[in-house]
Amino acid sequence: MRKVRSPLFYVGDKYKLMPQLNKIMPDYIDTFFDVFTGGGSASMGVKANKYVMNDIDYNVIQLHKYLMTQLKSPTYFLNKMYQLIKYYGLTCSAENELPENFTEIKKTYKKTYYARLNKIGYLKLRNDFNSNQDNMDLLYLLLVFGFNHMTRFNRAGKFNLPVGNVDWNKNVNEALTNYSKFSNSNQIILHNLDFEQFILSQRIKKDDFLYFDPPYLITFSEYNKLWDNNTEKRLYNLLDTLNDRGIRWGLSNVLTHKGKKNNILWEWIHEHNFYVYPIKSNYISHFDNTVKEDTKEVFIMNIPKTRRELP
Repeated sequence: MRKVRSPLFYVGDKYKLMPQLNKIMPDYIDTFFDVFTGGGSASMGVKANKYVMNDIDYNVIQLHKYLMTQLKSPTYFLNKMYQLIKYYGLTCSAENELPENFTEIKKTYKKTYYARLNKIGYLKLRNDFNSNQDNMDLLYLLLVFGFNHMTRFNRAGKFNLPVGNVDWNKNVNEALTNYSKFSNSNQIILHNLDFEQFILSQRIKKDDFLYFDPPYLITFSEYNKLWDNNTEKRLYNLLDTLNDRGIRWGLSNVLTHKGKKNNILWEWIHEHNFYVYPIKSNYISHFDNTVKEDTKEVFIMNIPKTRRELP
């Protein structure tokens, strides 16, 4: 399957890696369990009869529900978004809605031109959403125009992410189109649970496949704050239990990153006869936008690779 990216533009999503992972995952999957779904790019990039997508982040699952409902009528949804973009004075290169002096601004502020153009409108958008957090239209716009396409709330429950150097471009429209095709043509169930609670609540059959893409213990991300050594060990204990039950699963993770080594993962791998496949990831830091070549990403399965190589 070709690379398709989720319109949630989730940090660390696997859309660029799915062609590699698809060559390793089983040929036939009845139900694909996406245990740490994030933006859902893994589910969108795998062929299965059914999809069960879970994430502990309430806002992520609410955004999935929102998009699945809204994109039953993609044209109506896009027109509504375009009206909101115009109302807040944000840029929309997908529709060539840019100021007359855009080229000049881009030359002057090479790395921050969209942020400068959108800052005032974005702050009004953010204030309006924080006054009415039930408005999912505004939350999705904040995700598109916010820094690194993230959702972040402070302790008071207010959305507090700054504006990003991004706009509503053709990539957003393409991602929404792909998501619409995926959600409208497949049977999908969403859950908002801790990964262990989620697995224990499911009836898993022999032809199903569980995909785990947890927060990486040795990398830094806003989404890694709730992940620690104990959570990492709890995940591996769960995978051991699933393996003992004969349930097929795959795990994405990194062995080393920026001089750090995931010792818990190394020890767990050496204690088992699981299948470990190196993945070419070109891990990019979202802070300095540089490729981290010392990062060793792997895909681990408890079953051998059976998928035939496609031409």
